[in-house]
Amino acid sequence: MKTYKISEHWLSLLFILFYSGSIFPNELIQSEGAVVTSNALATEAGEKILAEGGNAYDAATTISAMLSVVEPFASGLGGGAFWLIYDAKSKKYTMLDARETAPLQSYKNMYLDENENVIKNMSTLGPLSAGIPGIPAVLSYVNDKYGSKKLSTLLAPAYKAAINGFPVNERYLKGAKYKKKWLKKYKETEAIFLHKGEVPKKGWILKQTDLARTIKKLMKDGHRSFYTGSFAKKMVESVQNHGGIWSEEDLNRYKVLEREPVRSTYKGISIIAPGLPSSGGLVLSNALNILAGYELDKLSPTTQKHLIIESLRRAYYERALKMGDPDFMDNTLEYLLTPSYAAKQRENLNINYATDNQTLEFADPPYQGQGNDTTHFAVIDKFGNRVAVTQSINFWFGSAFVPKGSGVLLNNEMDDFSIKPGAENGYGLIGYDANAVEPRKRMLSSMTPTFLESDRGFVILGTPGGSRIISMILLATLEWVNGGDAKSMVSLPRFHHQYHPDYVLYEEEAFISSEIDELESMGHIFKKSNRQFGNMQIISWDQENNKIEVASDPRGKEKSREEVY
Repeated sequence: MKTYKISEHWLSLLFILFYSGSIFPNELIQSEGAVVTSNALATEAGEKILAEGGNAYDAATTISAMLSVVEPFASGLGGGAFWLIYDAKSKKYTMLDARETAPLQSYKNMYLDENENVIKNMSTLGPLSAGIPGIPAVLSYVNDKYGSKKLSTLLAPAYKAAINGFPVNERYLKGAKYKKKWLKKYKETEAIFLHKGEVPKKGWILKQTDLARTIKKLMKDGHRSFYTGSFAKKMVESVQNHGGIWSEEDLNRYKVLEREPVRSTYKGISIIAPGLPSSGGLVLSNALNILAGYELDKLSPTTQKHLIIESLRRAYYERALKMGDPDFMDNTLEYLLTPSYAAKQRENLNINYATDNQTLEFADPPYQGQGNDTTHFAVIDKFGNRVAVTQSINFWFGSAFVPKGSGVLLNNEMDDFSIKPGAENGYGLIGYDANAVEPRKRMLSSMTPTFLESDRGFVILGTPGGSRIISMILLATLEWVNGGDAKSMVSLPRFHHQYHPDYVLYEEEAFISSEIDELESMGHIFKKSNRQFGNMQIISWDQENNKIEVASDPRGKEKSREEVY
């Protein structure tokens, strides 16, 4: 199995941690902490906050805001996030739900025509595709409850990056090329993200003056300046003038919610991941529970991969049929975490043959997912506080719409609802009533910031990748179980099955040809990805070897500062 080398310079620019080998996981000594992100400017900003005495929450706030400026194709103030937190003082795990909400004027069939067919692009492009953003609210929430520095200090780097500009990189250019037609549809968006109506060249300086003014408001008055008053009124007017259905009440009523993370175990490893409306914790834990019924290390590599595929098939089936916003559900789905339910799922799992999806009741349209349009970062401080954050505006450049004068690129997360029972969204996922559109509802997500803990140590990890996020986290978890380290976890070749559509999407090096031949003879269908997927970020501590690693996915372009900037 081929692995990839991560730039030594990239790693050398990150803080390395030294822990007291006798204490787990709190007491860290001789260092400020560590940061890993997908963007060099965001990493540098977070490191600086830690070096100046800030805690992990301070650094995470700075990083979130900075990524909202320097990765507009992936996340931003117009999007949402899940924060997974371990607070060393209270020894408490918390999930912060800053997912977008459906506007009050939303309704179940809003993206269907009179014949109940899905209207193309309506849930993915333009302001009608945008949910009410959560990132501005969570920045203030974290700062008020956990922060040690003023919000104005923490948002200053993002403000400077927006007002002074920064050179765009290849990921920006790829996204702009992909979305050019729609970036040009709205004058406000075109003026910000394109150069004279065209995709700029690498190194072009992107300045976001309006966004800088918006950040300045947040620095002075906190999140209320975004969700209430004249700013909110002007955003709503702009959204409505272009066919959207936001109201001032939608913004006024937005709240960050604290939820209990999903807790499970696999082979002696504790897994802490977000709960609904993130499907990540339940799907990941359910798939691992199914795998726990087998001694994988005693099976051939081909059989291991067969069982992983079949476990993912069943866990994603549960996602499609049953998962949604927990505040709109009667069933908690906690049974998905039980060994007894996993045993029931294994009853129709044949170790020699692929499962026919029709035995699980659904059909299979073609897959269309993209999925580079999210970002993940992790932070740990000298006190032992840990933060893992995944934030997104959904597809490349989200809805492609910026409310006039705000500089805020809106998400297109409404597409993550089940637009019609059994109809696929942009990632090929299907859903039913549990995830149907309803006012104020939070759409189901695959974002899965995760903690792994065991006697060996701990891992903080996450990745973008749309519907593939959960399978990537699962493969990385299995690699950690098998003794892998942070570098091998981020470098591991990937494959994915999400129940629907019924095929295995894979990176070129995930299988050798004989494995594909054997798996095809078992009934599996394969589709080679035309590119690698994911951009995993990891901080790990191997307690046994007192070894700390900060690893960034080699699939990401930003392996060193010189290489990009």
